[in-house]
Amino acid sequence: MKPTSAAVLRSHSSDYLHAHSSALRDLRRTTLRALGALLIFGAAVLAGGRANAQAPLPSGVAAPVGQAVAIFAGGCFWCVESDFDPVPGVISTTSGYTGGKTANPTYETVSSDTTGHAEAVKIVFDPAKVSYRQLVDRFWHTIDPTTEDRQFCDRGTSYRSAIFAVNAEQLAQAQASKAALDKTKPFKEPVVTQILPASAFYPAEDYHQDYYKKNALRYKFYRNSCGRDARLSSLWGDLAGK
Repeated sequence: MKPTSAAVLRSHSSDYLHAHSSALRDLRRTTLRALGALLIFGAAVLAGGRANAQAPLPSGVAAPVGQAVAIFAGGCFWCVESDFDPVPGVISTTSGYTGGKTANPTYETVSSDTTGHAEAVKIVFDPAKVSYRQLVDRFWHTIDPTTEDRQFCDRGTSYRSAIFAVNAEQLAQAQASKAALDKTKPFKEPVVTQILPASAFYPAEDYHQDYYKKNALRYKFYRNSCGRDARLSSLWGDLAGK
């Protein structure tokens, strides 16, 4: 017996609905898989961002809220302190040791050139009054960037010149400043000053802190005898120390 028109219609409709429902299920599964993958990716990105945001700074380099830290090695840390304390916006300077391979170094061990540390100064500053780039630019004019493992009369790896950047932004600014210096420098020698990510900073012994203030006559005799200012003038001219 031939099926009635209604039966044929119902059969076709059932086939259509079955096929359509199957396609909808496939589309729904595909969509859910894509959404799941997107959520997983988003969670991974968020977790990565949180990990980066919460990555701890090296020991001794954190700054108080609203302030920032710059770390420079320019030979004798007494001299670096005296060159940066007068800068408007600089809050404090601390002589210390950084860039080495051992914990809690002392002046004696660092001076032996066996720990890998450099004499350095941690500068805490107000970024609303002086920018990091301004401090970097001043740093160049207070050192001899053409000598390796030496600054003026002081020799050894502990007296090397270096910029220790505490974050990616500082690293980029220091590298940009060095690139500009390479183009405009008033001397022929290459710039060999290192630019490195900051590592743990260890304050030096108390008698080194503010040495240029506590022992003004001895400090002036040392700086003059070392030929620091004479060499800066020959390198930088009117820019020396500025």
